[in-house]
Parts: sequence; C-alpha cells; structure tokens
Amino acid sequence: MKIVISIVLFNNRIEQVTGAIRSCLTSADSPCDVRIVLVDNSPTDRLKVLAAIDPRISYRFMNANLGYGTAHNVVLKDKALQADYNLVLNPDMLFEPTLLERLSQYMADHPRVGLCIPGIVYPDGTKQSVVKLLPTPTNLFLRRFSLLKTLTEKSDESYELKRAPSGTEIHAPFLSGCFMFIRSSILDEVGFFDERYFMYLEDADLSRRIFKSADCVYLPQFEAIHEHQKESYKNKRLLKIHIQSALKYFFKWGWVIDRERSRINKEVSRRYSLTTRRN
Repeated sequence: MKIVISIVLFNNRIEQVTGAIRSCLTSADSPCDVRIVLVDNSPTDRLKVLAAIDPRISYRFMNANLGYGTAHNVVLKDKALQADYNLVLNPDMLFEPTLLERLSQYMADHPRVGLCIPGIVYPDGTKQSVVKLLPTPTNLFLRRFSLLKTLTEKSDESYELKRAPSGTEIHAPFLSGCFMFIRSSILDEVGFFDERYFMYLEDADLSRRIFKSADCVYLPQFEAIHEHQKESYKNKRLLKIHIQSALKYFFKWGWVIDRERSRINKEVSRRYSLTTRRN
C-alpha cells in the first residue's frame, strides 16, 4: 500500500516538523510504502535540511506563500506521485507510525470510505473537536465572536455532534484538515482542494464533496496528538483571512438557503441524536 504524505510548511520550528516526519516513518517491515513531500511556503528555504532525515522525504520550495490547499495540491495533483492513499498532514502532529498501517488496513477493509481521521487530542490529552456538520453562517459567527455563551455552546453541541456516543465511529460531512487520510481514487472523482481558499474552510469544502460520493469517517479507536494553536483567534491578519474564506465558502454553497446542507445535516443529526436517546 503506497501512501504519499504532504506537509505544508511556513516558518515552522525544525524540531516541530521533525516530530511530524518521524511519526510518518514506518518500519522496514511495514506493508506501507511511505513517501513524504514537504511543500515549503516560507520566504527562505532554511527548512530544506529536513529532507536529510530520511531518503523517503522530498522537499519543494515554492518561493511564495501559496496558501494551504494550493500547496497540498502541488502533491495531490502530481501524476508522478500516484498512491493508494494520500495523507494531508499538519506539521504539528504526533502519532505512532503504526497508525498509518492501521488506517490503511481500515480503508482496505471498508472500500466505501473515501476519507477518515483518527481521534485527535491536545498534548495534555484533551479531546479536540475534529468532526462536524456542514457549517452555517450562524455556527461560524458564534464560534468566532462568542457573544452569547449559552447560545454558542448550544450551537457548538449540535455543530460538533457532541451528543454522539463517545468512542463511536461517526460518519460526518466535515472532517478537520489537520489529518485527512484520503483514498486517492476519490480525488479523481471529486477534485482537489479549491484553490480559491487561501487558508481555512478548504477542508470543509473538500470533505463536503467527498461525503457526497463516499463515506467520511471519524475513527476514535485511533489517536494522534495535535498542538493546534488556533492562530486566527490571536492574529488579526489570520482573522481577516478566516473571514474571507467563510465568505467564499457561503457564496459558493449558499448562505441561508443551502438545501443540500440542510438535508445532510438533518440526516447526520438524526442518526446520532437517535442513538444518543437510545443509550
């Protein structure tokens, strides 16, 4: 099973990226043939030293900040990098290399699955919300500005499927872009990251398109650690980019009227709320 892993860089700490790389380096007797491509959006190529860690790593200096999805597309669209599975990975992730073998086997055993993500936790073990419904303008507005705590918490409970039974696999239309394990053939059908998004919501857009053709599954029986700094909550420039991406997303898919979103969210909510009441 061949896995091509793309990691997009921008002025990252070398030790941080080294941890992510070493997480991906499977053992010599692994059934997975792993290739790692570092796509560097940084203003200089100082991170090229990372390619010396292992011969399975290649480095591509873009000499410009292409944005998140566009940089990953450099790898996803490359016909010379044909694979069974693509892993879109953030540079601040840590996990056991055997995770890639287990996810590959899961995908082989479940041919309907086009995209999956393991359980993601912070370094202190706190669970991250990486599985969601399709966003509405209200969801994103309340999460961003938290003007009414009670209303925000109620919105998030539904949006993040918090009523789904703990430890259960969840089929959902939006899986976080920090760790997207994708069946490569599904990309030929639905397309790659929409390059109109510089950063943020490109994962919601791609997940949504995959969900219409295949299963998108959250797998809590597996686990990875994500540092996740939520930079757009601290940086005004990134906040502006986040807002711009939200505008592009809703102009593309619909603001108040998005019948596909309504149908998908109702079906997914019904499935997991009913399960919760039975338990």
